[in-house]
Amino acid sequence: SSRFWNLPCGILLLSLPLIAGWTASNCLVTEGSWLPLVSRFFLNCPLNSRLPLLAVCTKVTNLTQALEAVPQSVEGLCLAGSISVLPQDALSNYPGLKVLGLNLRLTRLLPGALRGLGQLQELSFMAPQSKNYLFLHPNALDDLRSLQKLNFLGPCLDRNSSIQLPTSLRQLVVRYSCLQDVGELDDIFPDLAHSPFSGDARTLDVLDLSFNWQLKMASPGALQGLRLGTLHLDHTKMDAAAVLSLGLQKLKSLSVLFTVTAELPAETVAHFELQELQVGNKQIGHITLEALAFCHSLQSLVLQNGGLTALPPNFLAAMPRLQRLNLAGNQLQRVRLCTNETGFVSGLWTLNLSDNGLLALSPATFSCLSHLRELLLQRNQLVSLEGEVFQDLWRLEILDLSRNPLVNLGGGWLAPLPSLTTLNLLNTHILFRPTWGFWGPESLHHLRLQLPSAPAGVALSLPERLTSLELQAVPGMKHRKLFPNVFPILETLTLDGWGLHLETQNISEIFPALRQLTLLGSSLEALCSQDTSNFFLWQLPGLQSLKVRGDGHSPRPCCITGLPNLQELKLDALKYRARPRPVQLQELVGELPRLRVLQLARTGLETLSAAAFQGLGSLQVLVLDWEKGLVLDGGLQERSPQMPQYVYILTSSLACRCANAWLEPWFEGSPRTYMWVQPPQLCPAESGGGSKHPLFPFLLNHCQEALELKLFGGSFAFLLLLISLPLLQEARNSWVLYLQALLRAWFQGLRGQKNEGKNFLYDVFVSHCRQDQGWVVQELLPALEGCPPEGQGLRLCLPERDFEPGKDVVDNVADSMASSPITLCVLSHRALRTPRCRLELRLATSLLLAAPHPPVLLLIFLEPVSRHQLPRYHRLARLLRRGDYCVWPKEDEGKDSFWAWLRGRLGQPRCR
Repeated sequence: SSRFWNLPCGILLLSLPLIAGWTASNCLVTEGSWLPLVSRFFLNCPLNSRLPLLAVCTKVTNLTQALEAVPQSVEGLCLAGSISVLPQDALSNYPGLKVLGLNLRLTRLLPGALRGLGQLQELSFMAPQSKNYLFLHPNALDDLRSLQKLNFLGPCLDRNSSIQLPTSLRQLVVRYSCLQDVGELDDIFPDLAHSPFSGDARTLDVLDLSFNWQLKMASPGALQGLRLGTLHLDHTKMDAAAVLSLGLQKLKSLSVLFTVTAELPAETVAHFELQELQVGNKQIGHITLEALAFCHSLQSLVLQNGGLTALPPNFLAAMPRLQRLNLAGNQLQRVRLCTNETGFVSGLWTLNLSDNGLLALSPATFSCLSHLRELLLQRNQLVSLEGEVFQDLWRLEILDLSRNPLVNLGGGWLAPLPSLTTLNLLNTHILFRPTWGFWGPESLHHLRLQLPSAPAGVALSLPERLTSLELQAVPGMKHRKLFPNVFPILETLTLDGWGLHLETQNISEIFPALRQLTLLGSSLEALCSQDTSNFFLWQLPGLQSLKVRGDGHSPRPCCITGLPNLQELKLDALKYRARPRPVQLQELVGELPRLRVLQLARTGLETLSAAAFQGLGSLQVLVLDWEKGLVLDGGLQERSPQMPQYVYILTSSLACRCANAWLEPWFEGSPRTYMWVQPPQLCPAESGGGSKHPLFPFLLNHCQEALELKLFGGSFAFLLLLISLPLLQEARNSWVLYLQALLRAWFQGLRGQKNEGKNFLYDVFVSHCRQDQGWVVQELLPALEGCPPEGQGLRLCLPERDFEPGKDVVDNVADSMASSPITLCVLSHRALRTPRCRLELRLATSLLLAAPHPPVLLLIFLEPVSRHQLPRYHRLARLLRRGDYCVWPKEDEGKDSFWAWLRGRLGQPRCR
């Protein structure tokens, strides 16, 4: 499976990859910058592209095996599977983890399960398909000192858990759970409202209790003293009025969308002086002036899907601080927000009136909104617009009129909008006029437009100062000529539908600054030459991103080439539906020296060969999606060092051909490429039945090339062994020594009970580094070798004093340990950096675990040392819990206890 390898021999580190992957892995690894390319595999994970390295593992049944495929440097990790108990130190090998999602059907977390995650910022427990109870130890989150966001998405929490929340926590989310009363939170998180460490109440930015379908009660004082920024109660049975009884000390924002709240919660708004309110369901219907009188503090109001048919007079005047108003999804066929009689001027910045069925807009509709910056009117029933409607919106920057049956636009209708920068007119029915055009603001930079039908040969005049442009062709439109003028600063161009004709001869002169080009529903005929070469003709030297989605009517592929600065290329749905034929990669892409990302989906690609990568020297990511019968040519082995760093074969199938038989060992041992193939690849049964066989075992057993691969693999392993032999002699202080010591212990075990009466040469073998020798000589020797009563009369074996001169150090260490029933390791940070001390500690640990008559191993720490710094510290875990270690006290009053412990553990001198 895909994994990060950590091998002991330097020669192997040079010859094997840091990352390798193949179809048996259930873990997908990617960099944050490439997350959008594989985002559908992260849908249930709280990961984001700001993290440098991410991983998601599915179908996890054995946590240890699954994590073998995950690099230790990962900062975002999501695990999905059927594990019910998270063991201790489950993720301690990932100290840099920032975001963790657990969708494992957990029922219990053992104490210390999250130990070592001191940098974790977001933790999510997910179980969307079940209502299993999750039991957390009260101190389960103690090690998460940096945790800022805690999510429970699905599991039900035990009311007797008494979970202690980290003081760093800013957001708590409990969704899809079994909550029926907000008061249950006080039992689950007893310090939520009252901090046990200080007399002050806790402060949270967000408390989200949405989608708890059974939540309908609010025990009085359940959140007493809590200072809260935002409270979400969406999709519950809670009434906004019940929030008053919770005892919140402070609340800025409240969201009660799709709850039983049937009217504007005026008293709640007034009590907390709310700044933001979101409320909406079909039961509201109307708003009274009395309720509005309590809403003077609101800065943002969402009245979405509230069934409103009309607004009360002076609606905006009652909320003088209002800056954002969302009335989307209501039934306001006509709207009157301003009255000329009062002279009131609103400070509103954003107004959303989409999905209301608006039929017309009167000239006075927006007369009091001179501060408005954004106006959203999409998905209404507006047929015509005159300039008088916008005459007072001289600060408006964003206007969205898409999905309206607009037919007529008055002459100079944009003239009253001098600050307009963004205009959306997609999916409208605008009629063409000879004088129709955009005589509007010079500041207009972003335009999305559905082209009106026009006589053949008539060109469309558009603003020249645009930086982004999207054009949508009317279905059935004849080809028409565009752009008689030059767009000197246009950077982003999207053409949807191929009723458009672009002159390729001077395209670089028309778009000198173009950086991103998207072509949707195109047959690509206008982009490619009609001769036998069939090459991409557009010369756009500054183009960095090109995305093409075909229409399935192009009989020949178009080779994208000649774009020296292109960095991202996506080709989708280019397969000719009438007569599909296999396509090679070199037929789709040519010389693109700076291309970093290549995405191919539904292109009919069949063969991937080394020749296709000759012009793609900078390629880092290759994504093949929804392709069938892929054949990866064996020549890729020779080009392996120049292959992309990441290759994702998603929802695609590899051809069950012998040409693919070489892939399995290459997937596991490619020197640079991380390869992930999804789903598992299968070959049809030989008899034509329903059962199928795994691809690679089938090919290895049925292809002649597989025998050559096996011979090559065996010869490579033998050659590697020969190369490694000279290193083994110099590496006797590593695993060779462990093997030698374990075999010796096993042989002694065969001698039965003879060891029980053995006369040991020494009582204690003392392991220490040269820097700690002063402590050993001045403190340890007088206390143990001295005559009673000051000493204990023991015989110690010290490396510098008792090792046999001229004898190999490795043999001296092994023989001295075998001649002593007790090994005493004096540890410090200096000792753990000393190769000989690390060797002696590892050897003592191995003998303790494997010898038939294990010796006693004692540890003395001269200074505090983290368990994670100990070699194979997981093997020493039972020692550190059993009391076979002690820390040398710096104060004199603690030294008597230390010597008492040590004498008790060493006992009386053995016979010599």
